[in-house]
Amino acid sequence: MSKPAVNSEATFTITLMKKSPSEKHDYGAIVTGLDLNHISDADVRHLSDAIWTHKVVVVKGQKDLPPAKQWELVTRFDPDAPQVHSHGDIKTFNNKGGMLSKNREVIGIPGSENVRLIGKGFQGEDHYGIKNKTIAKPLSHDWHHKELPQEEFNAGNTRFQRWHIDAPLYARDPAWFTTLRCIKGPTEPEVNIRWDDGSGLSMKAKPGLTAFISNVQTYEMMTEEEKKMADHSWVEYAPHPYMWIGDCKGNSNGLGLVSQGKEKKLEDLGDFDPKDVKKYPMVWVNTVTGERAFQVHGICARKLFIRSSSTEEPRIIDDVVEIRNLLKPIQERVLKQEYILIPGLEEGDIVMWANYQMFHTAIDYPDSYGPRTMHQANIASSAPPLGPNPIPVAL
Repeated sequence: MSKPAVNSEATFTITLMKKSPSEKHDYGAIVTGLDLNHISDADVRHLSDAIWTHKVVVVKGQKDLPPAKQWELVTRFDPDAPQVHSHGDIKTFNNKGGMLSKNREVIGIPGSENVRLIGKGFQGEDHYGIKNKTIAKPLSHDWHHKELPQEEFNAGNTRFQRWHIDAPLYARDPAWFTTLRCIKGPTEPEVNIRWDDGSGLSMKAKPGLTAFISNVQTYEMMTEEEKKMADHSWVEYAPHPYMWIGDCKGNSNGLGLVSQGKEKKLEDLGDFDPKDVKKYPMVWVNTVTGERAFQVHGICARKLFIRSSSTEEPRIIDDVVEIRNLLKPIQERVLKQEYILIPGLEEGDIVMWANYQMFHTAIDYPDSYGPRTMHQANIASSAPPLGPNPIPVAL
């Protein structure tokens, strides 16, 4: 569908991100002329529509945005949502975050705990009340099954860490949007991102940024048979899914898990409520644009219910190897340089993206490049994703 570059009713300007002739991603926009400290209710709605429409939006010039105002904006996007970060409070995240919290230090900003400090290296003498903090466990490729030799990493070679959506996938529904404000970060030298999956693919990028792929484009690449199946099928995620895969390792291109039989048994996950186990459609419909996204978070999928019509009895796949073999060839189609967007950020810029359409990933860089400081916030949504066809209640 065509996308207007400027919303005539908004007080700010939306400009489509520039791309080269070789780039095939069809999303991304820049917002200028907006002060998020003083944004009207009308402009909150216009900005929300812009994120749903353009999927990844960089709002320029927000150096003076305090953490409390970032969280306030997140709650205004979805005022009916529970007033907590989608992964819960810090204590819940550290106790139940599994692989998300095991090798990673995430800190709540004092007085605005739902805004999380994400970064690398020394964060300053006093960062909003966090004093003399050095983050020593950044996101990195150490989650991958195939090791990236340290000397190659130190020379500027890196990988996509983990393609994912920001979603608890248990008890709470995924955030509609994630907001990530750049406080500081290195700008050079470039890193060389390698797939290291036998494809020989690689691409260059500035350090410390976030990469995106569109699962709307993934859906558009599917065959008509595949679309028919996806439109009618659904996924059941594991309870406490990131604990369930806490001992698993990922593929070198950052997409999916290596099947080693290391998923935990359900009885080893502690208490969980079956009512909080999430079932979501394979395809999520954008309520603003009508676009469809093949939005399956494969690393956490415990069962697939496969059918190609609403009257067909679903085939249940509960073998994780078979689940991954089904998903991998579909989801890897978009994992090519021309479909990946890595938007540049200046200090004070805030990037916002639509979790119901996108996968994203961090990209690590050598310590010698310098520290990185980001503020991340999202909120568990007030309404779950909807598919083209409802999931039968009995199942």
